[in-house]
Amino acid sequence: MSVVSIPIVNKKYPMGCEDGQESRLLELGQMVDARARQILDKIGPLPESALLATLCIVLADEVRSRPTPSVTDADLKEILARIREIKNKIAK
Repeated sequence: MSVVSIPIVNKKYPMGCEDGQESRLLELGQMVDARARQILDKIGPLPESALLATLCIVLADEVRSRPTPSVTDADLKEILARIREIKNKIAK
């Protein structure tokens, strides 16, 4: 297990992650930092706990507002064809 220091609005937060996931965690931290800075630019300075709560609500809203990917009949037929191919290979 590794520990990575994630900077968010001029403060560093140590976070644990699996070995090899450090760059992914840093990338996610950069995204959170950018979003936190956007919030602060719009509404001004906030105490750390208020920024955290606001950031969580904004990110949760963004996740919930994303459209749900739809699966078409063609997608399902392709998946079924792949399953049949695998089944035939296993049966041989």
